[in-house]
Amino acid sequence: MNNKKNNQQNQQQSKPTIKKAFINSTKSFISTLPMIIAVTGLVGLLQIYITPMMLSNLFGYSDISDTLVGTFIGAISSGNGAISYVIAQGLQEQGVSIYALGAFVLAWVTLGFVQLPAEASVFGVRFTIIRNILALISTMLISYFTVITIGLFI
Repeated sequence: MNNKKNNQQNQQQSKPTIKKAFINSTKSFISTLPMIIAVTGLVGLLQIYITPMMLSNLFGYSDISDTLVGTFIGAISSGNGAISYVIAQGLQEQGVSIYALGAFVLAWVTLGFVQLPAEASVFGVRFTIIRNILALISTMLISYFTVITIGLFI
């Protein structure tokens, strides 16, 4: 009986309380805050200095090159998904191919080369590299095959 009582007391002492969890999550957030601010600032600068007109000059050579360029541009211009749709619409109005637009939107939300240091500091270098390689391959394949699939139904 006494052994059972000790086990219950040990379990109660080892259970994290809401207050402890809140304190730990606040400390974690504060430690990553400088990196989050830096990444947000860098993404904002890229969005200001790289205009949709500059991007449209990079596209139009072939379907595969448009997919590659769209993936790369989306990866270095990462940000909120809703913003990518607005930019993609502007690019489409300037004649950018749907291959590039699909790759751009997918890479915008899944890759984020600008955010690599922040991601590596939070999740680890190995995880970050593997996730980004898989996201890069998936982005190119999904965007290319999405356009082919759309073509079958139009």
